[in-house]
Amino acid sequence: MWPATKHFGTHFAARAEAIQGEASVGDHLQAVYHLWLVGDQLEHGHAPWLDPYTFRPESSPRVNFGGWPFGLPYWPLAAAFGPVAGWNILLLLTFLAAGGFTYLWLRELGLPRGAALVGGLAFELAPYRVAQSAGHLRGMVSVLLPLALWAFERSRRGSRWWLAAAGAAVASIPFSDLHLALGAVPVFLFYVVCRARDPWTVVGALAGVAGAVGAALLVSRLAISGSIASGGRSLREVSFYSADGLDFVSRHRRHGPESFVFLGWLTPLLALVGLALVVRSRRLGLALALGVGTVVPVLLALGTHFPLYATIWHHFAPLRYPRVPERQLPVACLAIAGLVAFAAAGTARRFNHLVTLCYLGILLAVFADLRLGVTVYRSARADPHNAAYSALRPLPSGRLLELPVLHPSVGHGSLYLYYDLQAQRQRPGGYSTLAPKRAGTLALQLEPLNCGDWRPGAGKLLQRLGVRYLAVHGGLFSPGDGWFAWRALTAHGWGKLARGGGIVTLARGRPAMPPPVPEPGGRIVFCPEWDGRSPRYRHAAFWIRGGGRLSVRLASDAPVRTTITVDGTSRSARVVRPVALSVPLRRSGWHLVGVDVVRADRGLRLVTIRSSRT
Repeated sequence: MWPATKHFGTHFAARAEAIQGEASVGDHLQAVYHLWLVGDQLEHGHAPWLDPYTFRPESSPRVNFGGWPFGLPYWPLAAAFGPVAGWNILLLLTFLAAGGFTYLWLRELGLPRGAALVGGLAFELAPYRVAQSAGHLRGMVSVLLPLALWAFERSRRGSRWWLAAAGAAVASIPFSDLHLALGAVPVFLFYVVCRARDPWTVVGALAGVAGAVGAALLVSRLAISGSIASGGRSLREVSFYSADGLDFVSRHRRHGPESFVFLGWLTPLLALVGLALVVRSRRLGLALALGVGTVVPVLLALGTHFPLYATIWHHFAPLRYPRVPERQLPVACLAIAGLVAFAAAGTARRFNHLVTLCYLGILLAVFADLRLGVTVYRSARADPHNAAYSALRPLPSGRLLELPVLHPSVGHGSLYLYYDLQAQRQRPGGYSTLAPKRAGTLALQLEPLNCGDWRPGAGKLLQRLGVRYLAVHGGLFSPGDGWFAWRALTAHGWGKLARGGGIVTLARGRPAMPPPVPEPGGRIVFCPEWDGRSPRYRHAAFWIRGGGRLSVRLASDAPVRTTITVDGTSRSARVVRPVALSVPLRRSGWHLVGVDVVRADRGLRLVTIRSSRT
């Protein structure tokens, strides 16, 4: 559901997870941040392609590829209506652009206005494209493909400058969506080869494709190389996100938003009719282009469910980087829309005396097929004027660290990016699957702070990073962790600066305040570094309430030296078979228990944990 008129400036049109007292979190927040950066940099007289805020100082200012090209129209919209309404308006405009450019392309193919309207509607409302507009930039970026095809068709009967427009459109795709470009650029080139009659037209189109390849190499060199994703993705990850046959006919998300690839029930049937009509009219090049443009992305969307995917994955290196194989599907959505338009034109020709009613009936049928029962958008709370973050703007310089500290690959980190629209502070963290490796390592070093576990040197590390302010997001903590994190912060001299909803900003030397989250009611609270009762890293910790003696029974899959430390006392054992370690608890109340292993891959497990007095 779109935000109501009165909420148009305070709620995003997006699919998001509600967070108590904060903005709803989703990938749309990352998209808004990338778009906003372009105008923010221009307003300050800086390079609009750089991000000066995230992963500092571990990284120099990073290239903001996601801001091109839609950051330019977003800038005046955000300046005039605010970042939230600016996003909603831009989203609506890209819907119009998707339908409009498809209409213009189909008109260039000689289709009547009514048939072109049907095709434009089919692409504009294609469920996958719409779903990818609810958070990712993919839905927006996909409008560049019909723009490129329209400009190419215009170049065949007009000025060669239209070829430059087609090349610019297709070359822009890799900047914002390298994965979509893997399908869009080859299909564009194949379409040109199938359609062109003049060799100079092919040469001009090849220049645009060369520009797209150059853009992809630039993204690879400046963003992927040296990032946490530089090694590519595993087939296991691809398998997790792979769609199956039922996903193409299901109006609901069967197993996550990424594998939502519904194509419609009536629409694919109309596309088959359209393909037959194009072949019958002897436009074989166009039929081949649209047929390949449909089949190849659909097969790739099946991922590991497609028998040849693993073979292609092993022999075509660029395919090893997307973990979501459906990301080329907008190409199929456009090809299907084109074939549907030919089916509409053919149907209308059979009813010469009812042409208008025929087109109207098909429009309504396609609309119902693609929209009924398909729920994509929600009204997501934006929190555009958070008091805690706004309080940071006039304060002296200094970097900002948000708690809980999240690894750059964790999607909830998009919330931190979004609030930087208000704070405009450099930060050691951020959210990007292409974050520098050093930023990922730093996040793991700082992660114990989420549970009040200040490792030796943690204070000096914050000083080295230039962190002068903290922002505690109560709604993002695991149950119980926030209370321990807050208690440790006050013990290290951090106090309240301002509060806005579920967010509190802190600075050193400020007055302490009671924890904004309740004390845990249980007896044991595990910190985030655990997978069940097994440590994920060489150091992990948990809290236990009680007194007397702590007794922990350990087991492992392979021999591993294990040390348990509590209240400054340590006990160590080489765990070969189940063994118990006992450590005195000096007082009643909560105790932080550190667990250190020489190797975290030996399958150590905490079988039982007991204190003699609860």
